Amino acid sequence: MLLAAGVMLPLPVLTGCSSDDDGPPPRAAWDIASAPRSGTAGTGTLRWALDATPTTLNAFQKTADTGTQRIAGAVLPALYTLDARGRAQRNGDYLASADVTSTDPKQVVVFKLNPKAVWSDGRPIGAEDFQAQWKALRGTDEKYGTARNAGYDRIAKVEPGDKEHEVKVTFAKPYTDWRSLFTPLYPKSVMGNPAVFTAAANKGLAVGAGPFMVRRVTDSEVTLVRNPRWWGDRARLSRVVFQAVPAEKRAEALIAGRLDLAEVDGTTARRIQATAPGKQAAGAKRGSSAPGKAGAPEPSTGGREASTGGREAAEATRTAGTGAAREESGAQGAATGDTGDTDKNRSRTRALSRFTLRKALDPAYTQLALNGTKGPLADERVRRAVARAIDRKALAKLVLKPMGLPSEPLGNHLLMAGQPGYKDHSGALGAPDANAAQSLLADAGWRAGGTGRQKALDGKTDDRGSRYSAPTATEGATGSTTDPATDTASGTASKSASGAPPAAGDAGRSGRLRETAVVRKKGRPLVLRFVLPDDRTGARLGTVGERIARMLEKIGVRTEITKVSGESYFRDHIATGDYDLALYSWPASAYPATDARPIYAKPQPAADGSLVVEQNYTRVGTDQIDQLFDQALSELDGGASRSLVSRADARIWAAAGSIPLYQRPQLIAMRKGLVNAGAFGFATPRYQDIGFRR
Repeated sequence: MLLAAGVMLPLPVLTGCSSDDDGPPPRAAWDIASAPRSGTAGTGTLRWALDATPTTLNAFQKTADTGTQRIAGAVLPALYTLDARGRAQRNGDYLASADVTSTDPKQVVVFKLNPKAVWSDGRPIGAEDFQAQWKALRGTDEKYGTARNAGYDRIAKVEPGDKEHEVKVTFAKPYTDWRSLFTPLYPKSVMGNPAVFTAAANKGLAVGAGPFMVRRVTDSEVTLVRNPRWWGDRARLSRVVFQAVPAEKRAEALIAGRLDLAEVDGTTARRIQATAPGKQAAGAKRGSSAPGKAGAPEPSTGGREASTGGREAAEATRTAGTGAAREESGAQGAATGDTGDTDKNRSRTRALSRFTLRKALDPAYTQLALNGTKGPLADERVRRAVARAIDRKALAKLVLKPMGLPSEPLGNHLLMAGQPGYKDHSGALGAPDANAAQSLLADAGWRAGGTGRQKALDGKTDDRGSRYSAPTATEGATGSTTDPATDTASGTASKSASGAPPAAGDAGRSGRLRETAVVRKKGRPLVLRFVLPDDRTGARLGTVGERIARMLEKIGVRTEITKVSGESYFRDHIATGDYDLALYSWPASAYPATDARPIYAKPQPAADGSLVVEQNYTRVGTDQIDQLFDQALSELDGGASRSLVSRADARIWAAAGSIPLYQRPQLIAMRKGLVNAGAFGFATPRYQDIGFRR
């Protein structure tokens, strides 16, 4: 789950390598300010930013988001948590043991619960809660309208075990990802009543079983307080307040002292970094920072590529680049150093110096999606040609390197670098090669002839840093919608395909045209419609999109970049297939056999003639990919299941429906003195350990 959405050891070379189950996480897997519980004050309030107040506190509802997941993690049982490498770890606070006790004739799993585990109303956690959750999520009762039944639909029955505090789960079909079930676990009072199951968030959550419990839900925040019946390590914070603060207002809220922990945009991240000891002095010595701009980072001396990359990496963090900085200083009221009020800017810089930046690779990736149902991209040869034209390493470097994060492109659709079983399968398509791409086009009947006018983004930005609601790796399978956020670069003045800068009059000309050779088939040029949202998300996507357009231009493929309403981007365009090319993100999963299958399943015709695509918005799939997923789901040997998932990924690469580009950066502003928090990456937060230093 987008969703969601910490160090640091050398990242292994990705190409052709695989990860062992054991060993340290790769560099930038997480970045946490670790400290002993005894070193914290044992009280205090943490103010944690969310994009919006959740509409539901039920993680299995279709409208659940990242905020829902964060709150559930603090107030509800999680039988298994994830470590920094995305591996499931038994949570001893709730689970004494869990074992597959039989595989023939049926798979049976026995969960032995911690006898101390009780709900906040004093009732022991038991089999009746497991039964209620199974019945609600197995997909047979329309009154629940749940978005997730994966795994639960494979269960035949749930009953008390042979011994006290045991729950026995018998499966109708073998299920490799059984550890994904019953996390979070809701009380029977929620799962046993459809009206409570579908209740709005403002109804609260009357019963929980975590270190915290829900005290109050308003339009702008959710307040958690210590659970007096919690049997585990006492929470070091007295309360956690999740505040709804849109991305574009985070910098202002940090400066005003209204937040302690927040994911931030690249502009704010660089300004926080610039306040670190020695940074400002170094900037003054170089003489490249004007008075009153102490909080602004200096561009690299590497010329346009380096400084542009910094802005682009800022966009890769889901928010604004330099345009956003200008907006924040004006209409939004956040500090950028451009207001001319030196004292005010210094004050804002001092305010940001109270924070430190934690950064990691987000367990989510940005991809180029190719719609394979219509037009030229229905031909696999054309899709493969497009893929061979894309320099993924250059795009990853563009976005990640300026933030000091590993800039290797992602080589897998189903696993992130460092997850057990990770392998780079991009070789199934081949390395970037313009000649090979043109040969593929020629084989498909598209050959060079004449010139065409290539429509490109103008490079003029409107970088205000908003997010759009993108699909998540488990939406429709888990009931959770996290905000995958687009992580692209801020727009900058474009260069021509040859690398030369545009003419002076071109930089601000929207949709300017430039001459390029194009390939044609029966006299018709190869033109692909590249759809992007028109809000500030679109501005962030613009630079990566423009860079891709220039790469395609080199092989004679034209792109027409079409901007559409950000609000309807996925609903009316991606989900309906109204695009040729698009950029959006998927979150990774610790359970790819379950959660990734609907994303890559072969679309099937419905009785009315329509196409059922599940979450496969590229509409590209094969019977072999489906079979490999089905086998992986039913294979109880972990190594064998991962091998099948690996084979499925190689086939997904070969089908060329989606091209993973890079993992997104995760940038977290954290108040100094706050510990056991930061950029969590895959890792599940241990809420009871988060606190402030004494």
